[in-house]
Amino acid sequence: MKVVAFNGSPRKEGNTYEAIKLVAEQLEKENIEVEIVNVGNKKILGCTACNSCFKTRNERCIIDDEVNEWIQKIKEADGIILGSPVHFSDIGATMKAFLDRAIYVGSANNGLFRHKVGTGVVAVRRSGGLPAFNQLNNYLGYAEMLMPTSNYWNVIYGAKPGDALMDDEGVQIMRILGKNMAWLMKLIEFGEGKVQRPEPERKTYMNFIR
Repeated sequence: MKVVAFNGSPRKEGNTYEAIKLVAEQLEKENIEVEIVNVGNKKILGCTACNSCFKTRNERCIIDDEVNEWIQKIKEADGIILGSPVHFSDIGATMKAFLDRAIYVGSANNGLFRHKVGTGVVAVRRSGGLPAFNQLNNYLGYAEMLMPTSNYWNVIYGAKPGDALMDDEGVQIMRILGKNMAWLMKLIEFGEGKVQRPEPERKTYMNFIR
C-alpha cells in the first residue's frame, strides 16, 4: 500500500513537513510506503471555472502543469495526507489552488478519489489552526474519502522550523493519527472483495434562484 502526502508549505522542511513525517513514521512501521510531494513552493494557478474537466473527463485539468501529475498520484495511492501551514486562519494559497483543481477534476471523473483514506494535518504558530483543518476536511469530504481521526484535532504548534516537535500533545496527535490511518487502510484492504462497495452516483446540482 502507498500514501502520497502533499506539503502545502513554502518551507520544504518546516513544521508542516514535521507533522507529515510524524504521521508517515507510523505508516511506515506498518509497511505502508509514503511519498511526500512539495506543493507550497511551486507556482500553481487557481481554477478558472472553465469546466473543461467535465467536458473531456480525461482525468486532467486544462491548465497543463504539475497538478495533472499530482492528480494521477492521488489516483494511484491508497491513502492521502494533506498538510498545510496556516495563512490568515486558512490553508496556504498554493495548496488551495492545487486542491480546488485536483478535487474538481476528481469529481468530474466519476469520483476518481472516492473511498481512498484521506486526512489533513495543519501546522500553526498560534491561532487559526481549526479553520484551516476544517478547510482540508471539506476537500476530503467532497471527494468521498474516508477520514481517520486522532484523539484531538490534527493541529500542531510551532513558529520556527522544528518547533512543532516540542509540542508534546501535537506530536501525540500525529502519532495516533498515523496508527489509525494505517489501521483503516488495512481494514479496507482486507474487506476488498468481501464487502461490496456502494455504487457511485452522478452528482445532483440544485440552485435556489429560479
